[in-house]
Amino acid sequence: MKRRASFDWNGVDWRNVAYYARGVFAVVLAFSVLAGGGWYAYSKIHEAYVEFTTPDDDYVGEGTGVAEVVIPRGAGITQIGDILYEAGVVKSVRKFRNVAQQSGQSSDLQAGRFVLKKELPAETALAMLLDPANLKRIWITFPEGTNVKEQQARMIKELGISQKDIDAAVARRAELGLPSWAGDDLQGYLFPARYAVEEPISAFAIMQTQVKQFNLIAKRTDLVARAGVGKRDPKDVLTVASIVEGEVHDPDYQPMVAAVIYNRLAKGMMLEMDSTVHFVVGKSGSVTTTAEDRETQSPYNTYLHKGLPPGPINNPGETAINAALSPADTDALYFVTVNLDTGETLFANTYEEHKVNVEKFQAYCQANPGKCTK
Repeated sequence: MKRRASFDWNGVDWRNVAYYARGVFAVVLAFSVLAGGGWYAYSKIHEAYVEFTTPDDDYVGEGTGVAEVVIPRGAGITQIGDILYEAGVVKSVRKFRNVAQQSGQSSDLQAGRFVLKKELPAETALAMLLDPANLKRIWITFPEGTNVKEQQARMIKELGISQKDIDAAVARRAELGLPSWAGDDLQGYLFPARYAVEEPISAFAIMQTQVKQFNLIAKRTDLVARAGVGKRDPKDVLTVASIVEGEVHDPDYQPMVAAVIYNRLAKGMMLEMDSTVHFVVGKSGSVTTTAEDRETQSPYNTYLHKGLPPGPINNPGETAINAALSPADTDALYFVTVNLDTGETLFANTYEEHKVNVEKFQAYCQANPGKCTK
């Protein structure tokens, strides 16, 4: 009587089995989706694939080397386990999934780039993913008063985002969560702050976070209601805030600058704000304008057009928004920053007083060549 040959399962190289099985399962997965099974069929077959291709085995010890893994937004524990397996962090997707499920902490796993070790026990790998210290964050900072183009340039330079990705995000601005009164413009609503950037990096996701933060600030400052008390449109208030931000960054002076803007509007005066001209000509790093700059045709040029520009000229911070909502109680019609090092700004009720202050600014510029114009 012939004996059936026994098979030594312990000698199987499961990585090779997994490698060759992937092709088979890829075909099955594609067929299931085309056949109408959709995502449900995919997930079920993928689980079966995990069961078939990975043993319920585990590494021991404290791991070796370094492995960086990126957990995408919305990834489930099986997908996370697969990512860890591919990176050589865990020995078994099934083992990781079981450990994560039994821990009761699988819902605490978050997206991002993690610095781990290779050949870790599943329990250790899970603990490292749950530890924020192992999360390698990517940050980007948008200073207060930067306009949309300047913010986009930062995303391209610092994050390597393509202009094509940015343009695609802008085309989807209706999905960003802008307030109903914002209109179609992003300027003013991409709140300036320091943001943690999730991977894979997306211009749309960054802008969506900025708009969400703007909405929080608008709620915290009670922007719409306070604008209404002053019988002002919230977009006009935001436009004033952007001019305030473009003129002075010191919160102590911002309510005074806001008052000057409102006082000039009330008297029917031209605003003549250099910050609006800087926006038109695309000039940054300068506090002055040339005669040629001031002749540039644009509805945003407050040297040529009375009243406020059609919308914000940059993305103002919270202090500038508050200043536009609560301007100082003053009759001042003029101001000039006379010291760019300290930010000292002087205000005047009459043009004669203002001329004296301008002379102080000119004296500063002569004593500090290159600081006033760039």
